[in-house]
Amino acid sequence: MTYVPAHDRYEGMQYRRTGRSGLQLPALSFGLWNNFGHDHPLETSRAIVRRAFDLGITHFDLANNYGPPYGSAEENFGRIFAHDLGPYRDELVISTKAGYDMWPGPYGDRGSRKYLLASLDQSLGRMGLDYVDIFYSHRFDPGTPLEETMGALDTAVRQGKALYVGISSYSAAKTSEAAAILDDLGTPLLIHQPSYSLLNRWIEHELLDALEELGVGCIVFSPLAQGMLTDKYLDGIPDGSRASRKATLSPDLLTDEALEKIRALNEIAARRGQSLAQMALAWTLRDPRVTSALAGASSVAQLEANVAALERLDFSEDELAEIDRYATDSGINLWAESSRE
Repeated sequence: MTYVPAHDRYEGMQYRRTGRSGLQLPALSFGLWNNFGHDHPLETSRAIVRRAFDLGITHFDLANNYGPPYGSAEENFGRIFAHDLGPYRDELVISTKAGYDMWPGPYGDRGSRKYLLASLDQSLGRMGLDYVDIFYSHRFDPGTPLEETMGALDTAVRQGKALYVGISSYSAAKTSEAAAILDDLGTPLLIHQPSYSLLNRWIEHELLDALEELGVGCIVFSPLAQGMLTDKYLDGIPDGSRASRKATLSPDLLTDEALEKIRALNEIAARRGQSLAQMALAWTLRDPRVTSALAGASSVAQLEANVAALERLDFSEDELAEIDRYATDSGINLWAESSRE
């Protein structure tokens, strides 16, 4: 049966302008980091993506090595795009990234021009696209001149293979340098994608101020702290969870101290009439400098619950003060090395 999206798909979603650009993104964007590789049924992934679009989520975020195996999330998204979303390409913002290990040898990792542009070509092939809307440098590479990395992003735009460019997990200082280089090249930096959550607040110290000054958008990833900020781990590590599989969440991160914080935050969420995950998503969006929160889902029900977080984005001063007592760094920023350079 031919997929026809919901006619009212734009009525319930909130959209925010990305920095000083003309591009608006949904307050909740959809990430395909987990649950979209070949280790998950394609029909389940397809149902989630279709429902996301029905709910007004127009932005789908990928990277070259999402899977497993590497590349399979893009391949599966390409199949979904071909079957369902192709007629609506102009309503979609599709992004991908390169910067982490992708193929063997010295040209399949980090930030060289050769790697970034080759990776983008491969990503377009896997997804069956002529261009992506946003192409990211996935991490800062201290071994490559920043001018080379930013020059590759500029080339992607000039070749018509990307409309905008972004960076991920760059420090405030390197973000400012990257933005200056791109301005000189004539391809403005659109957006930064950092990790951010109740348990990982590093962007508040310098990065958000820098982005505001530069007019660059911010889309936060891992707002649920790799699943820690859900009700899944309140009573231990359940079978089949990320932590039990040591997939993207090491059980070593679920310390007694972290669990105490999570349980306290869960109580605050309950008083707000939200799940912990919903409050965690809403909290990341409390700052107007945050354009969008990027979250995935393993089921349609989880996706719908995430979107419902947008129904309650307001926080009282007392709530924020109480949250601050427990929303402290918990050593879970797996991407800290890139942003310390």
